[in-house]
Amino acid sequence: QACCRQVLTTVAWSSEMVRARRTGLGLVVAVTAVVFVAQSVIRPAFVQLPARRDLLSGAAVGVLLGSAQAAQAIDACNKDANNCYSTASSGKNKMAAWKWPSSSSKSDAVATLKSVLEAYPKEGQNGVDQGGWSFAVDQLSDKGYARLEYLSGLGNFAKFFNGGKPFVDDLEVQFESDSVSVKSASRVGDSDLGVNGKRLNFIAAALRAKGWEAADVGPL
Repeated sequence: QACCRQVLTTVAWSSEMVRARRTGLGLVVAVTAVVFVAQSVIRPAFVQLPARRDLLSGAAVGVLLGSAQAAQAIDACNKDANNCYSTASSGKNKMAAWKWPSSSSKSDAVATLKSVLEAYPKEGQNGVDQGGWSFAVDQLSDKGYARLEYLSGLGNFAKFFNGGKPFVDDLEVQFESDSVSVKSASRVGDSDLGVNGKRLNFIAAALRAKGWEAADVGPL
């Protein structure tokens, strides 16, 4: 009660100041007085605000980390592209998501997919990806996302059509609740000469051997 009387008295005093001194300076002084009372009396009496350092602990950290670990969305291919497949696309560029067995946990599925990706031949296969491959982003263990880069089109083909540099394709995978979203696309050019399809079908066959549902893709 004493706290409330002090607040009311001070506010009344501040109101008198506003009425008595209507200049800009008088208004600033009055507002400053009210703010001071609110900080010194009302806040300790009724609510204890957390220190700034406390905002970076507990639930606040959980919110921040949860936002930072949001799933990476898999994009659709450009409409009618001749060098791209995606689970987010429609039409000829549509591919089915990869699904792990219902008897496996999600963590086991992550480990299985990573082992299959890592087993992809560094020298390529079926005449594609002969320049090797590497993980550009590997967040499978915490965010369920990865992006791999595959190099192809070596030798005279690269020399004549890509300034002597190998062609780069990107493979993205993103774990969802019960399946894996996928996108495989060439960075440049119109046709991929079947490269993305051969890569996806090689990986899909390896996943099927481990009990996954992973359909082959057809030619573009």
